Amino acid sequence: MIIGILHEPSFESRVSLLATEAASLIKNGIAVWVEKDAGLKAFCLDEDYTQAGATVKSRNEILDGADILLGIHYSEIPLSLRNKLLVGVYQPMYNHELVEDWAQRENTVFSLDMLPRTTRAQSMDVLSSQSNIAGYKAALLAAGTYSRYFPMMMTAAGSVPPAKVLILGAGVAGLQAVATSRRLGAVVEVFDTRAAAKEEVLSLGAKFVEVEGAADDAKAGGYAVDQTADFQQKQKQKIADSIKKADVVITTAQVFGKKAPVLVTQEMIATMRAGSVIIDLAAATGGNTGLTRDRQTVVWNNVTIIGDSNLAASMPSDASKAYGRNLLSFLKMLVNKDGQLEIDLSDDILKNACITHNGEIISPIIKTRIHGNAAQLHSQQS
Repeated sequence: MIIGILHEPSFESRVSLLATEAASLIKNGIAVWVEKDAGLKAFCLDEDYTQAGATVKSRNEILDGADILLGIHYSEIPLSLRNKLLVGVYQPMYNHELVEDWAQRENTVFSLDMLPRTTRAQSMDVLSSQSNIAGYKAALLAAGTYSRYFPMMMTAAGSVPPAKVLILGAGVAGLQAVATSRRLGAVVEVFDTRAAAKEEVLSLGAKFVEVEGAADDAKAGGYAVDQTADFQQKQKQKIADSIKKADVVITTAQVFGKKAPVLVTQEMIATMRAGSVIIDLAAATGGNTGLTRDRQTVVWNNVTIIGDSNLAASMPSDASKAYGRNLLSFLKMLVNKDGQLEIDLSDDILKNACITHNGEIISPIIKTRIHGNAAQLHSQQS
């Protein structure tokens, strides 16, 4: 069994496995090939991998010879690749053409963003581990960008009031942003449609902004769900009222498999005072503001809007370590004790994470989505 670690695209600083995590595979009799400089941006050198027992190879050698290919992103993997097993975070909900291509080329593809959000899958949950880092960095980025203090400051020149931070979405990223903002001395308000988030928010010393009439989110796996028009109007007004008083807004709200909801309108941003900052972590799926651009900073009406869905990559060492540990837990489900590949698609974790296998689309959600879109298109053409 050979596992290959690929170099990520230029915009990415993380690597799938650091040398320490690679060593645990090697101890179990698995050969690990690493593309040259794959871990360089995460401060893991080729020498570190070789000392751990891995072999540094060229990209083509790994693509041709490895049994399992590890790469966080798919963007630079050749479309001509056939009969390979790949593991990464490939966002198949938004890349249906790519999914169909994988099936046609008989690639077995596991996408870790499709793992069920269950207790059993927690040790493999890359979305949570990376979101935790993103929430932490969002608060630090906001504090560094904001032109005033975060904490209350008592000086000989007079006192300075603390920054008022509004956080939209109290998932893993949002809660970490709350905790970090509070440590920095800010006054924090939090909005989330999920009633279960209230207790966690209050335990961190923040105020929870409530809106009555939210749809049941018990089966949403930690994501937000679509809301009624009446609720959305109440929500919009509550957020508008809070934004007028906020110096910093951090947005994290996403709906699984859909475009991120626009919670902060241009009209709301117009009410913020000059020098205010918005950090939008939902930028990859459209953003929670109408002005968000992914991986870009926009200044509008003297308000800075930073769209960054890849903030975890700004802490590449710890982000890679966390990702690698999640990945090792997942690989234990694919590789048996004898170091042989063993794919059991009757297991709910593997069935949900497996996008294509043996020329077929496996993931129930992806299969339904693609077939549903095809049926809708056929109906429109008829």
